[in-house]
Amino acid sequence: PILTLDIAMKGIINVIDLCIKNKVRELYLASSSEVYQTPNKVPTKEDEMLKIPDVYNPRYSYGGGKIISELLGIHYGKKYFKKLIIFRPHNVYGLDMGNEHVIPELIKKYRKSKLNDFIKIQGSGNETRSFIHISDFCEAFHKLIQKGKHLNIYNIGTEERIKIKEIISILNKYEKKNIKVKKTSLKLGGTKHRCPSIKKIKKLGFKPKLKLKDGIKIILDKNKIKNY
Repeated sequence: PILTLDIAMKGIINVIDLCIKNKVRELYLASSSEVYQTPNKVPTKEDEMLKIPDVYNPRYSYGGGKIISELLGIHYGKKYFKKLIIFRPHNVYGLDMGNEHVIPELIKKYRKSKLNDFIKIQGSGNETRSFIHISDFCEAFHKLIQKGKHLNIYNIGTEERIKIKEIISILNKYEKKNIKVKKTSLKLGGTKHRCPSIKKIKKLGFKPKLKLKDGIKIILDKNKIKNY
């Protein structure tokens, strides 16, 4: 948590200071869906209350750091920037990402398992997320560059809600196994349901193209990720 907060706070201050020094007037600030923590409404709009439920929980250091970066971005943006946009990605996935994320972690466990094994997951498997393939994310980000409004905040994601255990079902279909889910307790601070409202970015012309089942198939077919 100390390193996370250090990078979040010093990082954004260094970026803003260098922008001011070098007269950079356009900045796109990557925040996170973690700023919502456990949202009051799902799908979640950009005006949802941001929160840190427990300052003692180290998990919230990441979301807290992103909230600080948004505060700095908005208020420095008013004075020093011609165009400052904050975007909140929701579960981006694709080739070449690290293993400490839901999709690659499950694929890694899946490929190590035998025909009728069980895979341990956090929670019951009924927790839901909305996943966006990197190609759709890039298209959404391009819309922000073209049409995004100064000092506005945009969710980037899809509204396709997927239970975590459904990912295993998708893998079973493609890999011809019969792997089952072994439930464990959800980690303290884990969010049960997360899905963005993308009405705002849709108004800029963005429309997701890839369903999760198709995005996973691309990863499996390419089979290029060494750590998988």
